[in-house]
Amino acid sequence: MNQPVVHGFFDEATFTVSYIVSDAETRQAAIIDSVLDYDPASGRTQTTSADALIAHARENDLRIDWILETHIHADHLTAAPYLRDQLGGRIGIGEHVVVVQDTFKNIFNQKDLTTDGRQFDELFADGNEFAIGNIDARVLRTPGHTPACITYVIGDAAFVGDTLFMPDFGTARTDFPGGNAAGLYDSIQRIFALPDATRLFMCHDYKAPGRDHYAWETSVEEQRRNNIHINQGVSRDDFIKVREQRDSKLGMPKLILPSIQVNVRAGELPDAEDNDIRYLKIPLNAL
Repeated sequence: MNQPVVHGFFDEATFTVSYIVSDAETRQAAIIDSVLDYDPASGRTQTTSADALIAHARENDLRIDWILETHIHADHLTAAPYLRDQLGGRIGIGEHVVVVQDTFKNIFNQKDLTTDGRQFDELFADGNEFAIGNIDARVLRTPGHTPACITYVIGDAAFVGDTLFMPDFGTARTDFPGGNAAGLYDSIQRIFALPDATRLFMCHDYKAPGRDHYAWETSVEEQRRNNIHINQGVSRDDFIKVREQRDSKLGMPKLILPSIQVNVRAGELPDAEDNDIRYLKIPLNAL
């Protein structure tokens, strides 16, 4: 059994795809890149997106072993702690999350933030192996978008986070702290070295120009042939030049400030202050 069942859940507010990946035989499963709904205008959080994952897991009698993050997201808050409370499972992320924690601890003056990754249940190193039921899974370190990005290869499927988008949309930005266009190129080559038929699942889709629907599944072969930024005819130097030029013109994600300061804590919201209200910080002129 090498083919997991994959269900994608699209959150249009953040253009994020969350996944439930399961073994049909054992009904054991993992959740990848969940979303906690957040309204920046009101500061309100809701669990509508996460509740859809919970409903699917319960309706299909799935047992959640893992709640996985491909990286520290800058465009949405994770619902990992809420999902763990509701469904069980262990929260996992790449071991280089400690670099991201160390970078942003000072920016947000998070004096109580420990930067050893202990907020997560599992820190994965490159090449680590685990399982979803009877389906083998392993970790590829794929930095470039951030230093902590990893790809989960689960059976014949790979979950690439923000490293790649659909072929008609290209690749991830590399201008965040610790990002690197050369590193992204090298990481994508590791993904391209997987078998051609490997199913690739994106973390985001924004509808490329000329496409009227959202999409988030492709293959290694399709990406290698058709990705507009990094197909087999694009050299490393040309990719770096184009990627860096594009990055220099991009604005910041609208949820980057709340997202990062929550996600470096594995999704735990800040403690309430003495008025029983929780607060997130907005650093002025710091980014």
